[in-house]
Amino acid sequence: MSLVSSEWLHHLVASYGLWSVAAVIALESMGIPVPGETALVLVGIESGTGHDVNIWALIGAAAAGAIVGDNIGYWLGRRFGYALVMRYGRYVGLTEARIKLGQYIFMRHGGKVVFLGRFVAYLRVLAALLAGLNCMDWRRFLVANATGGILWALVFGWGAHAFGQALLHVSAPVCAGLLIGAAILLVWCALFVRGHELELQAEAEKALPGRLRSP
Repeated sequence: MSLVSSEWLHHLVASYGLWSVAAVIALESMGIPVPGETALVLVGIESGTGHDVNIWALIGAAAAGAIVGDNIGYWLGRRFGYALVMRYGRYVGLTEARIKLGQYIFMRHGGKVVFLGRFVAYLRVLAALLAGLNCMDWRRFLVANATGGILWALVFGWGAHAFGQALLHVSAPVCAGLLIGAAILLVWCALFVRGHELELQAEAEKALPGRLRSP
């Protein structure tokens, strides 16, 4: 929260409008670690305390920023991330079979990762890039991305507008809990994949026979 002050955001919105908030959120969604969610919450609080900020316009701008930013992040992952992994992945143990396993996991569960990732710090920055890198179908990505982005903007934008500073006290431990839960889940998934790697690679080969899917 300390990375972005309410005074700085008030100046930003006064000077450039709500699309400046959308731009910050879009940058975060593209994979740049800037505090997009914090910007949404702080401007949402201002809209609920007498400042000249229309809450529905804020929610619309935030949702648009999330959707556009995620799509750019998806494209970057698909256009550049895939090529980098194919070229250098072998140096960090990413064999072709493991890359195909990643593609299979995103084919099966990518929608959940993209949707839920919108609500979890750090995963929000990486989900779109990983979806593109693993060649997730764009239409499925777009549905999960748009649904998650709109719901996220509603929950945090309207919540900040309605509950003001109280949301900061509630959301901080909730977000921390989500982050811890996500970390535990990721560790469990990594251990599960490691323990069943050969089985899962066989499943991936059966579902995606032949050469790797490419952009």
